[in-house]
Amino acid sequence: MALDIFMGLRGFVATSSLILWGIDVHAEPAHAIAMYGVPALSADFTSLPYVNADAPKGGAITLGNTGGFDSLNPFVRKGTSPWQLPFFTHETLMGRSWDEPFTLYGLLAESVETDEERTWVEFKLREGTTFSDGSPLTVDDVIFSFELLGTEGHPRYISLYQQIESVEQTGPRSVRITFNAANRELALLAGMRPILSKAQWEGRDFADAPVQDIPVGSGPYTITGYETGRYVELTRNPDYWGADIPYRKGTNNFDSVKLDFYGDSKVLFEGFKVGEISAVREFNAESWQTQYDFPAITRGDIIKSEIPHSKPSGMTGFVMNTRRAPFDDWRVRDALIKAFNFEYINDTLTGNAQPRITSYFSNSVLGLIEGPAQGRVAELLLPYQDTLPNGTLEGYALPVSDGSARNRAGIRGAMEQFESAGYMVKDGALVRGDGTAVSFTILIAKGSTEDIAIAELYLRALERLGIAADIETVDDAQYFSRTGDFDFDITTFRRALSLSPGNEQKFYWGSDAADQLGSRNMMGARNHAIDAMIDEMLGARDSADFVAATRALDRVLTAGRYVIPFWSYTEGRIAHMREMKYPQTLPIYGDGAEWMPSVWWWDESN
Repeated sequence: MALDIFMGLRGFVATSSLILWGIDVHAEPAHAIAMYGVPALSADFTSLPYVNADAPKGGAITLGNTGGFDSLNPFVRKGTSPWQLPFFTHETLMGRSWDEPFTLYGLLAESVETDEERTWVEFKLREGTTFSDGSPLTVDDVIFSFELLGTEGHPRYISLYQQIESVEQTGPRSVRITFNAANRELALLAGMRPILSKAQWEGRDFADAPVQDIPVGSGPYTITGYETGRYVELTRNPDYWGADIPYRKGTNNFDSVKLDFYGDSKVLFEGFKVGEISAVREFNAESWQTQYDFPAITRGDIIKSEIPHSKPSGMTGFVMNTRRAPFDDWRVRDALIKAFNFEYINDTLTGNAQPRITSYFSNSVLGLIEGPAQGRVAELLLPYQDTLPNGTLEGYALPVSDGSARNRAGIRGAMEQFESAGYMVKDGALVRGDGTAVSFTILIAKGSTEDIAIAELYLRALERLGIAADIETVDDAQYFSRTGDFDFDITTFRRALSLSPGNEQKFYWGSDAADQLGSRNMMGARNHAIDAMIDEMLGARDSADFVAATRALDRVLTAGRYVIPFWSYTEGRIAHMREMKYPQTLPIYGDGAEWMPSVWWWDESN
């Protein structure tokens, strides 16, 4: 039943959103704001469509993370914090509906107002909003938070702050943000900035605060216990200010959520099998079929649930650091992709159960269309044809092997590319023109057992090319520190993408982010065509131009050969205790941090 409902909903949203895109938002207070068109839910909506508004409150669950943590502040670059924290403890002015490409509904703010060109946006706070310590959340806190995060917060907050002209109070509960750039998405991004307590942080060190200085939030949960690197205990706030607002109805139902940390995914899975963990997400299709046969499954104590979605594939794989030789040469990157025997690795590790990612936005309407660029996509790219990666206009597709372990065609093609780039094999080693041997390291976090297995198989192919590569495993703290500083040759990469890509694309692969420590541009991409296509996306006023610009961006990124792609995750897989329930109506985005556990509940009745 859930699948039928989902498929019908997906078709409706895909059609209606495209029809509605291009309709301007009028400058008057509204309950919601959409990137294009009008929000799907009217002002009198009582709950989000994918929640159970009558879900009971109660129960305690434990979720597992791999690695550790040394910070409980997820808003700064320093340290490693549990990735789930912001969803539990802090809130934004508006909240996202995961059943629409990009629409925000009132959360801390009861209304939003903007002009036709979205040069400014104004939010009016709800009456009675408070932080978890009982202190009121005011316009002063909003203004303070924008400045604090924009100057001392994580680099992901910098871009928006640089595009803000002013943040000023316009009424007892109203704040207006005026922008200095023509960018229609900024009004929505402003609604998604977390709000912190001015009383807690004014005059104090925010960026380097110790672990015990836990940021006070207004969210439904508070941190009530922790042991650094081992666990975090979150308890639902019985005095949570927003329990009855429409956006929150039927959500945050568990009384407590504990985050336990394990050395690696194998140990975590063993903990799940014996009941120490309440639910796990499984990303390997073969493991889903073959490893979930332990006694708790056969007794019915553990349920396997599959959650479909309509999200783009995003990109998962090994990213190459183009700031370093030899990865600054596209022919070398192409050779390393050719040497990666995906069909054999996929069969070995997943039983060929998962399709390969073919581009960054594959599996969606935003993905590139195979073959030469045509129509509006070609028009957008032609002015940059002298700097486009090879194959962008003509069409580029990933190599396909015969599935055998030898992958002779792939190895031969890789060697041809290396030779074209000036490399040769001497005494069994691949060497540069000056005679130095080619060697590099693949950096992987210790708990990433599947990535380690993929790398071990890949190294066999690299040995046949005469490349001395090795795997370096480090703990989570070192991994995030080194990748944030771009201190790697090749490393693991996962970039989830949405149906409404926007300003975050600059942070992911824009030229300005290439040397910005802590940015998500891990490959170090610097390409005027990438920057231009992102600008085209942000300036689009209708669906046709937006889709064309995204498909053009997809072409440049894919042909740039920055990442060796793995398999895509076409559905979510969650194994969970039978007492954990979720609604039958599923959002188009499927599973995610704001779906499980946010809309789930505890029921011991069956």
